[in-house]
Amino acid sequence: MNEEEKIFAGVLFAPGDAELRAKKLRSHNLCSEYNRTFEDETEKRRELIAQIVGELGEGGFMQGPIFFHYGKHTKIGRNFFANYNLTVQDDAMVEIGDYCNFGPNVTIVTPIHPMLPDERRMMLDENGNEKRMCYAKPVKIGSNCWFGANVLVCPGVTIGDDCVIGAGSVVVRDIPPHTFAAGNPCRVIREITDADSMVHKPSVLNGCSVIK
Repeated sequence: MNEEEKIFAGVLFAPGDAELRAKKLRSHNLCSEYNRTFEDETEKRRELIAQIVGELGEGGFMQGPIFFHYGKHTKIGRNFFANYNLTVQDDAMVEIGDYCNFGPNVTIVTPIHPMLPDERRMMLDENGNEKRMCYAKPVKIGSNCWFGANVLVCPGVTIGDDCVIGAGSVVVRDIPPHTFAAGNPCRVIREITDADSMVHKPSVLNGCSVIK
């Protein structure tokens, strides 16, 4: 296996591998170029984001700045919105469904480093060569999810459809669909039901109405 195949297999890989470094450099440079654009340079932004991520459905908008590690290891569905400072460390695959909305400073990480300091510094690969190594676990986020500001999603987490993740949450375990979860570590607070509809907040609606 080459180093990228090792990432997807969930085994130790060498992030300093020349081919991996080239892929990351390409993504980092494209992100830097995206971050230098103006918000109304929509065509230029579309061209750049198409080069950065593996897939992006129609209707997506990323406020910027954005930071993708590999970029091509991320797949995003339709009508995605990300506010300022979206960071995706997508060594392993990151999948995001349709109609997801992220507040400012959302971070998704997939790599995991050894706990012992000596092992973080150096290990021996399968050929006996000393290398700095880590491994990674994929992240999957369902459709219709809302993440508040400063949410951090950790490696290996799956978040179901229709979830709301409260601001500042650190998500270290799977979150089931149709739930509101928050905290550090993030935990399920309750199920989201029809009782959460805006129809029950007439003072906030101020004459507006929900679509039925």
